Amino acid sequence: MMNYVKNHMVKLNKLFCRRILVSLFAFILSSSTLAQVLIIAGPLQPAPPGRAEAPIDLTGTWVSLITEDWPYRMLTPAVGDTMSIPVNDAARAVAASWDLNSDNAAGLQCKAYGAAGIMRMPSRFQISWEDDHTLRIDTDAGSQTRLLHFSTTGRRPLLNMLLEAANLERTRQGYSVADWENIMLPRDQQPLQGFLRTERPPGGNMKVITTRMLPGYLRFNGIPYSEDAILTEYFNPFTAPNGDEWLVVTTIVDDPVYLEMPYVTTSHFRREADNSKWNPTPCETWAPPEGSVPVDL
Repeated sequence: MMNYVKNHMVKLNKLFCRRILVSLFAFILSSSTLAQVLIIAGPLQPAPPGRAEAPIDLTGTWVSLITEDWPYRMLTPAVGDTMSIPVNDAARAVAASWDLNSDNAAGLQCKAYGAAGIMRMPSRFQISWEDDHTLRIDTDAGSQTRLLHFSTTGRRPLLNMLLEAANLERTRQGYSVADWENIMLPRDQQPLQGFLRTERPPGGNMKVITTRMLPGYLRFNGIPYSEDAILTEYFNPFTAPNGDEWLVVTTIVDDPVYLEMPYVTTSHFRREADNSKWNPTPCETWAPPEGSVPVDL
């Protein structure tokens, strides 16, 4: 009887250990964080981030597709109309007192073309490499130029890079730092072997943080953001089934002065075959359509 119990306990222990190993292995394979480390990213690359490490190609000419908020992006909304922007009372007061003629007289035509608002403009954008660690974005609307700075000394936290620029002069486009995220290596470049390699196509996205901006407008009708605003952006390209190349830019504006919560938007762009339609124009804001009234919901 004792031998039977002993043998039965040995079998149960083996079965238990086997199940523990299977469960642990399944957890490893299903853990997204560990999977990204082992399969996608691997160890940090010694090469500094920038053009050499780019997992995606953002260069070329892109045109904005106004698929949401059409009246607020193609036209100048009524004075005081802050629809869908989480403004506070201070921002409402500034927006209600906005005067286009006063801005024009003061030479402030470009306040709506700053970094926190420019990617929502109906415009074309040319993206190119200024150098190996600086990505350049030119806009034909307002003839603006943004420079996105990658680290030149190996991968570093973006906030550390921003702290080093804390005393730079404020500009309309501010100071932007960038890095690649969610890098998908091609299968033949992945660090692991055999079945642990993923079949997913190579790719990734770009994260950008911008500070040191001059005060500006989130929309043409004078909805303000302050010099304390922080702009965070994510650039995600994809290819549609018909072969069209698209770029989705998610924009997050944090402003302790004028916003009650972060203002989040998603803008869509399609790659153009060439820059034949490129047409730079100066900053200009039209008056609101006659008879327009604010929408307050």
